Amino acid sequence: RCRNTSGVLCICSPVPVGFLGQHLLRILLEKEDSLEEIRVFICFVFNFVFFMFLPERTRVVPLITLSTSMEVVGPNINGDHFKRGNEDTPYTVKHSMAYPKSKSEAEKIVLDANGTKVKGGKHLYTCSLRPTGIYGEGHQLIKDFYKQGVQRGGLIVGGIPDHVEHGRVYAGNVAWMHLLAAQALRERPEKVGGEAFYCYDDSPYKSYEDFNMVLFSEFNFRKARIPTMVLWFLAMFNDLMHWLLKPIYNYTPLLNSYTLAVVSTTFTVRTDKAERHFDYRPLYSWDECLARTKKWISTFPSENSKDC
Repeated sequence: RCRNTSGVLCICSPVPVGFLGQHLLRILLEKEDSLEEIRVFICFVFNFVFFMFLPERTRVVPLITLSTSMEVVGPNINGDHFKRGNEDTPYTVKHSMAYPKSKSEAEKIVLDANGTKVKGGKHLYTCSLRPTGIYGEGHQLIKDFYKQGVQRGGLIVGGIPDHVEHGRVYAGNVAWMHLLAAQALRERPEKVGGEAFYCYDDSPYKSYEDFNMVLFSEFNFRKARIPTMVLWFLAMFNDLMHWLLKPIYNYTPLLNSYTLAVVSTTFTVRTDKAERHFDYRPLYSWDECLARTKKWISTFPSENSKDC
């Protein structure tokens, strides 16, 4: 299922090979026997990651596969739900926070550059991949939620309404999609170039809280629900503290007005666009994704978990 990349892969990232980059490197080493070289660059121009394939001889950069996020589209500041949507589903894109704004701007820049002529008379071809909520081995937020649960005596505190659901996708499948997209971009640029694709697999639709409870099932954590209004006041308080302490301390709690809006708004995708354009099928089944992630979680320090 893997074809020869015939060149050099460059990973440009604002951090030294982060969470997704590690999964991409692992899959490349497993699947690409003929890959000659991997280069990693730290990129501070935009807060995004992209992967470039360099031709073997010319060293021109003809392909860019940009890794953005579902937040390029939403959830928007109105809290409009996006349930089982696809790349063509109408949705009002409206952002106020820097993170989704920067993602959206980066995607527009990269996709608008598709077809641009570069040195040597070649053309630059680009595409964008939009993961939903990524999870898997090495994801820091999973570890943070685990630590919070231990500190609270086994309680996972939440207040998301029961009807809310979120899309989740395993990092290994996201990395696999990046590899297939880059290969297709080189071989069929007229079909893949300038396109955006949601990343998806067979992970179930659940709220972030309920999904995390599945991941932490071995630890007997208990879910405690608090009123949504209380969560709102806590988020506003954290926003205020972040603003007041900003000159002297980087106060960055998990709960703020933006994260509360994200977890309180349904955003799930149901699409086969990646399969139609470059034959993507998840490399890992849901059972494999769950088993691999839970195996990693089982390595967390667990002195207090027996008391949970």
